[in-house]
Amino acid sequence: MFKEMNGHDLQFYFLDTFLPVYIGNNKLLKWVEHLRYQLWKQIILPIYAWLKGTDILFCTDNFVPLIHLGYQTIPVFHDAFFFESPQDYGKFWLWIYKKTAIPAARRSSFVVTPTAYAKKQINHFTGLPNDKLIVIHEGPKTLNDHEKSVEESQLLTSLLITPASYILHVGSMFKRKNIPALINAFHKIKSTGYPGLKLLLAGPTPTSEKDNDYRLILSSIARANLAEDVIITGYLPDHALSVIYKNALIYVFPSLNEGFGIPILEAFRYDLPVIVADNTCLVEVGGNAVLSFDPFKPDDLPKKILMLLKDEPLRKSLISKGQQRLLNFSWKKTADELITLFRTASKNHI
Repeated sequence: MFKEMNGHDLQFYFLDTFLPVYIGNNKLLKWVEHLRYQLWKQIILPIYAWLKGTDILFCTDNFVPLIHLGYQTIPVFHDAFFFESPQDYGKFWLWIYKKTAIPAARRSSFVVTPTAYAKKQINHFTGLPNDKLIVIHEGPKTLNDHEKSVEESQLLTSLLITPASYILHVGSMFKRKNIPALINAFHKIKSTGYPGLKLLLAGPTPTSEKDNDYRLILSSIARANLAEDVIITGYLPDHALSVIYKNALIYVFPSLNEGFGIPILEAFRYDLPVIVADNTCLVEVGGNAVLSFDPFKPDDLPKKILMLLKDEPLRKSLISKGQQRLLNFSWKKTADELITLFRTASKNHI
């Protein structure tokens, strides 16, 4: 929450529910969690905001309160996944989204989106006017990379990898991540040589079966006889992620749909050349510092990976461009743009 004091000083209140969030698989408890979440967002949070006398109520997810008790609201719509792939969400959750998130966004002063692509999709599916949709970029995730070298060596050994010997992908195994296509591309590369090359897939498995590609990923690995060459790490803490970024050879982001794509910035930070799918926002984030491919042409991704594997000057050029591109993104810049937006909303409300 944001409150402007004396026209110049700013005061922020950070509010969160005191109840623990349920993240298990019990269906009944999931329903209870949905109801608890809406109770917090639509009743308890508005009362807290009103008691604090706040001017702007800012929520970093899709949901802000429908009711306004003397304040303005600003949500963040990270993407349009609810509309683009509704089959990946429960019917109740979709109903709640359409009945609360969208009407509340229409009442909001502004809606923040992370990329121009996300803005275009949200405008298309919701009809929210473009002048209400404000693009504010996200920043790179700050990973703990201060582990001792012996711990770094132990982690690499436990994963059966060595420095600069593997292609990296980081992210949950959602269907939209297009990981089976990456595995198939890797199989084609291995068929041309590169006996020591590995593919490292780091990230947790989604709990929902609706948007989970884990079984298809496993079958793709087995069908290509790549059990010894594709490594699935599961969830890794930040210090372990920093190690695998630091020691990778190439980062590949084959996703069919993203709202932003923070791993691109993480890869830039760790001096990795990056390959991204060219159909959503990833090229927008990566700019001229990424090599892109058409995810709907099966031969294009292995072609681009082989290009990087064979061309060291190209890898170095992309790394250099990535370092420069990263300068355009920071959480400080994000915070400054948000404060400017809060001031605008507050003045418009007077």
